[in-house]
Amino acid sequence: MHVLVTNDDGPPSNQSSPYIHSFVKTLQSAGHVVSVILPHQQRSWIGKAHFASQIVKPTYFRPGTLHQDDGTTHAKPLHPESQNESEEWVLVNSTPATAAQLGLFHFFQDRGPVDLVVSGPNYGRNTTSLFSLSSGTIGGAMEAAVCRKRAIALSYAFFSRDHDPEIIAGASRMSVRVIEHLMQRWDEGVDLYSVNVPVVAGVEGKKVMYTFALQNYWKSGSSFTEIEAVDEGDEDPDEKEAEIREQEGKLGGGNGVDKSLRHRHRHFKWTPNFADVYQSVETSEPGNDGWAVKEGLVSVTPLKANFMHVPGLQGELKLLIFSDDAKDKADKAFDIRSTKSSTPRLRLNVLVDYGDPYTHPIIVNALSFVIPPKNYISVSSHDALHSPESLLLQITPYEEISFQDLLDRPRTFLANSYAIRKALIRKHYLAHTVHSYLTKHPNSYLKTHVPLTINFEVDYAEFLEEALIEAYELHETFARNQEKHPSEHEWWILKPGMSDRGQGIRLFSTQPQLQDIFEGWEQDESDSEDEEFEDAELGQNESVDRELRPDFNWESSDPLLKVTQPKDGIITSQLRHFIVQPYISPLLLSEYRSRKFHIRTYVLCVGAIRVYVYKQMLALFAEVPYQAPGTQNEEMDMRAHLTNTCLQTSPNSTVDPESASVVPFWSLNSSSLAPFSLQQIFDQILSTSSDLFSAAAAQPITFQPLPNAFEIFGVDWLVDPDHRVHLLEVNAFPDFAQSGLEGKEVIQGLWRNVLEVVLQGDGQGEGFFRKQEPGGISDHGLKQERLEKWGMMKVLDLDMGRR
Repeated sequence: MHVLVTNDDGPPSNQSSPYIHSFVKTLQSAGHVVSVILPHQQRSWIGKAHFASQIVKPTYFRPGTLHQDDGTTHAKPLHPESQNESEEWVLVNSTPATAAQLGLFHFFQDRGPVDLVVSGPNYGRNTTSLFSLSSGTIGGAMEAAVCRKRAIALSYAFFSRDHDPEIIAGASRMSVRVIEHLMQRWDEGVDLYSVNVPVVAGVEGKKVMYTFALQNYWKSGSSFTEIEAVDEGDEDPDEKEAEIREQEGKLGGGNGVDKSLRHRHRHFKWTPNFADVYQSVETSEPGNDGWAVKEGLVSVTPLKANFMHVPGLQGELKLLIFSDDAKDKADKAFDIRSTKSSTPRLRLNVLVDYGDPYTHPIIVNALSFVIPPKNYISVSSHDALHSPESLLLQITPYEEISFQDLLDRPRTFLANSYAIRKALIRKHYLAHTVHSYLTKHPNSYLKTHVPLTINFEVDYAEFLEEALIEAYELHETFARNQEKHPSEHEWWILKPGMSDRGQGIRLFSTQPQLQDIFEGWEQDESDSEDEEFEDAELGQNESVDRELRPDFNWESSDPLLKVTQPKDGIITSQLRHFIVQPYISPLLLSEYRSRKFHIRTYVLCVGAIRVYVYKQMLALFAEVPYQAPGTQNEEMDMRAHLTNTCLQTSPNSTVDPESASVVPFWSLNSSSLAPFSLQQIFDQILSTSSDLFSAAAAQPITFQPLPNAFEIFGVDWLVDPDHRVHLLEVNAFPDFAQSGLEGKEVIQGLWRNVLEVVLQGDGQGEGFFRKQEPGGISDHGLKQERLEKWGMMKVLDLDMGRR
């Protein structure tokens, strides 16, 4: 491969260009033909500039010893017939972009066409828009890209100016590996890549991440510092003469000219406040180039060689024509110095289309309760917005949210879901989240309120034994159970990691029983189908659409088969990840026919991140009375163990409380649950919820709260006979319709409280749109005491550094 190399740091120098020589030698050692053309001196921060009026003159550089400043520069190149075998680079008295042009079209023609232009390695990172927009390194690559050549801008992010040759050599080797990989798999839509390699020990073992450029801005004002103009001897004679004549004019007494309009002569020095850049990286979300380098990863950012046009702004821009009177009024209305009372309010656009007839009207009514109707406009899509920067509240299913728009509009767009929250909603990720947190917080409530969880992966039943090799607790239980009657066995519950609505849940107490479960699910599917289903966002919503699962036998009269068995009789493709937990004996309430129940709690997360637990919870009961596993002679009736109301064939009874499937928690009437016991249960839920979401916040890859998003989670708990609560699972987009008529009042109160907190604030933090447009939503905020009276209990207020 013929590689043309340029940079913006100039020829090798331990002070200003310490990486170029090592990189070129590493490319050559990898068998590539390398041609080098560089600016003859430092040209950092010059972007893709050309010196339009300058005659470009080359000189010729012969590299010396690696990491020694003993290379030599010559006015003329070596003669073609010279016996001197020294390598020779070209230096030009211009910019990286000019060097790239000359290297492509005027030098090195005898070496064949250039396959790739590499600009760099830059002495320092080129991450985030503030660095990238001014980078001469990226400018050189951009010039090659507009000449229709593949190009890579390569930058080395150093953390120490102690240039260890071994570390530099490792960065060079890693760079060549990345370059070769990109050349073999170049994406058709990419003009150039910006690659940032951290100069750290062990970089060759670091992950390489595709990233996006972090959009950031200067916050500290001017990037220049004023200095005294001391070089007066360098002034032009005409300027000196003018200054003398100016002094003469002053002696004449003046003519009443306002001296404040005169310029004060001084010089300026470029002193940008890089803390702005570093702070923006610290507060950014994972996935961008600055974040990757901060984490010690290699960043690869695909770019286009253009300035992207903002969508939605096109056609003729018609300026308003004002009369003098109207113009004066308009000037006052839009005067940035006007008082708060004269500031025009921006009306909020609201897009609500929740997708089910039970929940949608509840949200609409709650919204009108929280915001005066005159203060918002209902829209049906983003296309109906007056401009891309219009204030927008969107409450829709997950699949209808444009998360790219959400990232691009952090101050004007608020949506009802985070993009990434696998740390909570997928059972195997949840187990990892809890385990990781407990290693650092061994006394957390999670230790006693989350059951022991064993993770494993298995594709086919024949590999089950291998998958459970390290499941020591499970094997010890199997051994103990061999000597016992089934009614005395220690039972386990099996749950697929990425399922919901009770799908695939089974009980077992022996290894043969577990093997039988998997063999009963066996089906012949291709690897491609497995991968396709694995990548789907299963478990994304608790309410599953039939169109998303055409393989299910939705019309089966058996509610278990309906949700756990596809038309050909089996499911396994989505059941690759599994967890098993000890089966917990439930608290039984004789007043409700001794049926097993779990508690559904609604937890609100706002921004990044405040967490609230809604006090008005629901108790969801199984359809038939409980029978302990192993006590039935016939096949186990799973209806006694599954409390998901979606599995039940009989409707919720509003007449006979004993048969009700949904009961408001605080209305539970049982001798086994005195009022103090209900409060005790709720207190455990509050404490454990706080630690649960703290644990999720410590998983930045699998839980990424956005400052302009909120989400309601349905968190399920089981109560044992000792009144201890145990976490069962966390559901995104909980199926509110399962609450039925009995729970409807709870759901109505929930949404009112949610929108109050999100839009109005809680008395300690402002609501989202109140921060962006003061006074634009309502004239009052909520006090925390009022929220708690209504039942919204704040359990976590954590600054995750995301703005």
